[in-house]
Amino acid sequence: MAAIFPCHYCASAATARLTKPNTFSSRFRYPVSLGNAGPRGFSTRCSYQDPELTEFQKKHNGCPFSLKQCAISVALAVGLITGVPPLDWSTNVHAANPVLPDLSVLISGPPIKDPGALLRYALPIDNKAIREVQKPLEDITDSLKVAGVRALDSVERNVRQASRALKQGKTLIASGLAESKKEHGVELLNKLEAGMNELELIVQDRNRDAVAPKQKELLQYVGGVEEDMVDGFPYEVPEEYREMPLLKGRAAVDMKVKVKDNPNLEECVFHIVLDGYNAPVTAGNFLDLVERHFYDGMDIQRADGFVVQTGDPEGPAEGFIDPSTEKTRTIPLEIMVEGEKVPVYGATLEELGLYKAQTKLPFNAFGTMAMARDEFENNSGSSQVFWLLKESELTPSNANILDGRYAVFGYVTENEDYLADLKVGDVIESIQVVSGLDNLVNPSYKIAG
Repeated sequence: MAAIFPCHYCASAATARLTKPNTFSSRFRYPVSLGNAGPRGFSTRCSYQDPELTEFQKKHNGCPFSLKQCAISVALAVGLITGVPPLDWSTNVHAANPVLPDLSVLISGPPIKDPGALLRYALPIDNKAIREVQKPLEDITDSLKVAGVRALDSVERNVRQASRALKQGKTLIASGLAESKKEHGVELLNKLEAGMNELELIVQDRNRDAVAPKQKELLQYVGGVEEDMVDGFPYEVPEEYREMPLLKGRAAVDMKVKVKDNPNLEECVFHIVLDGYNAPVTAGNFLDLVERHFYDGMDIQRADGFVVQTGDPEGPAEGFIDPSTEKTRTIPLEIMVEGEKVPVYGATLEELGLYKAQTKLPFNAFGTMAMARDEFENNSGSSQVFWLLKESELTPSNANILDGRYAVFGYVTENEDYLADLKVGDVIESIQVVSGLDNLVNPSYKIAG
């Protein structure tokens, strides 16, 4: 199988020379596990640099990585894909420069792996007060990893911190609500405040089992308040993509899959949240296809322990043929970078030299949903999609082989664990929109023919 190296330009350039045709039924690709490609094609240093850096690139201080950092990233990628610990690179470096200090630079902290948390943090808002409430509530998840009732001591500190932040910042939070959503947002704030008092009582009663359900409820209120802070769609999509189906906001769909040859799981419904704030073209394209019932009755076409993939229609076409044009509809690669207001289109972050940039929708969660594309053509996405079956344990955003190369546009937020049980030949019975369809603009499914 083809070898795809991780996140630096020189490595990918070498890979392009070494890569063999994919054994998958189409040329649309997701990153596959590292094969047996040897060092041929590598130069002795990572030397690529765009001669004319844009202001966007300069802002992110895009600069080449050293060969050793390339090697470390390869090892991290192997660990991500295979679950096998990274190779011991210490034999290949000088003893005075151990690997751990380099890893500590790459890994700035534990990655956020919960899809709900990723979606909350990805909202286009700038309200410190609500984030100070959210953070300790999110941290309860880690606190509960401690065995027994001892976990409740940490939970108690989390709850006190969140409760104090809410009391001190409630006025600032309310002032950040969009005028058209203020009434709903204030209602959620009141529910959040009441629920916080209930959680404090749960902790005082040492009722560990009741903590997680109440935490989930409170974070749903927090997420709702944060969504009520978004006033309309925050930016203009570039003109060349403006007439395509666009999701200007968020939507949710339920994907019902008929599972074959599994007595323990015959049917499963996966709840998926699509994020049009950070991927309006990609999410809009998918939602438009959902409304066309494009995926209904389609098989799962790849399930290898790394990803689940589907979307290749029957026949020679490898994507969606728009009946109004009788041509394959393709969409650009679309990556939203942390700190930016508009996505990057048509180029990977490594091609732009943005090695330090963080993606707004990272491949951190089990069930991350992204658009597959031709390996050598960034703007070739159409209908083939995949779901990641790995969590980011060691690699922070943009330090693995996925972030900045493939367009993430949503996360499975319910029943995501069952993705690992899907097999080639299992059938998508239906995908139905359950919310957010009114955020889809330019819907092509409404065009006759």
